[in-house]
Amino acid sequence: MKTVAIIGTFDTKGDEYLYIKSIAEELGLGTLMIHTGVFESSFVPDVSNQEVAHAAGMAIEELAAKKDRALATEVLSIGLKKLVPQLYKQGKFDGIISFGGTGGTSLVTPAMRALPIGVPKVMVSTVASGNTAPYVGTSDIVMIPSVVDVAGLNSISTKIFTNALFAMAGMLKFEHKHKPDKKPLVAATMFGVTTPCVTAARKYLEERGYEVLVFHATGIGGQSMEALIEAGFIEGVLDLTTTEWADEIIGGVLNAGPNRLEAAGQNRIPQVISVGALDMCNFGPSDTVPEKFKDHKFYQHNPTVTLMRTTVEENEQIGRKLAEKLNMAKERTVLMLPLRGVSAIDVEGEPFYGPEEDRMLFNTLRQHIDRTIVEVIEMDCAINDPAFAEAASQKLIALMTSNS
Repeated sequence: MKTVAIIGTFDTKGDEYLYIKSIAEELGLGTLMIHTGVFESSFVPDVSNQEVAHAAGMAIEELAAKKDRALATEVLSIGLKKLVPQLYKQGKFDGIISFGGTGGTSLVTPAMRALPIGVPKVMVSTVASGNTAPYVGTSDIVMIPSVVDVAGLNSISTKIFTNALFAMAGMLKFEHKHKPDKKPLVAATMFGVTTPCVTAARKYLEERGYEVLVFHATGIGGQSMEALIEAGFIEGVLDLTTTEWADEIIGGVLNAGPNRLEAAGQNRIPQVISVGALDMCNFGPSDTVPEKFKDHKFYQHNPTVTLMRTTVEENEQIGRKLAEKLNMAKERTVLMLPLRGVSAIDVEGEPFYGPEEDRMLFNTLRQHIDRTIVEVIEMDCAINDPAFAEAASQKLIALMTSNS
């Protein structure tokens, strides 16, 4: 029998969670009831709130006495994040589900994110139709809009709860029998304007026995790749599209955070890096671009995406940051520079063609890269030329095979 961990505030929503438990059992699932409320549960849970608080180093009685909801949420979330992965490793459950508003969602999802990729995770939430990035992060949490608040049993809530349990039952009961051959996993980064390069590189690598995971360099894509590298899934990195650093430094909307470009180098994973799409920073519709950038060059990619050309000064900043990150690597790393253009629209005749801007980027990298750690390869072609994709792929294969 598969078991689903059901997490919630059983002190305030006891009836709702007993209903959820009954639906799970009707579907043939075992249940592990984990209480995250501050006060006593309305029924006996399998894991008490005292155990959750203790995992965070605090007594539940002390937490209740403080009467501080924000503190309670923080402490119980920390406890869950420690306790839930332990329970999973002990084989106590196979999937995890919860229901809540902003508080409940922010309390439970860190614990869900701490579980391995592939473990079924469902969060029914009042905020599922908004910006879910703070809750999902780089995990595979499935968020379902609750439509109404998790407060009482009614014709809407019971239907949503039941559908959520059906989804969980399906994920737990059905298994894909076909298992693909185990191949070395390569992570690659791509943007629309570097698609020809990465597509050619992917094909080259796949023809030679590698499996390639392509990440869209839109902020969450880079974060997801870094997380999978950190978790030990990835054996080689073809990070040809580092455009997220332009957004991080300049203030665009597709940044991947300050730790981008660290995981492979710190974990001794072979990596080939390039400067794909660093000619641009990303914003939403044109009227969302901050006034301070009015003197920049723009390109309307589509009605909801505005691209902004990076300047000479910005390319110097980007070059310094890339060099800083690459110099942190604990194994030899390769940086490849396409001297005739870093994206599809940064070539002669295209709107972001900028020899001066690119020259500053390349010169800054040449000046600040530590050549004892990073090998720099310069090619007299654009990033989307087939020769560049093939050379990058060959170099990564050489690094991976020399490490094996």
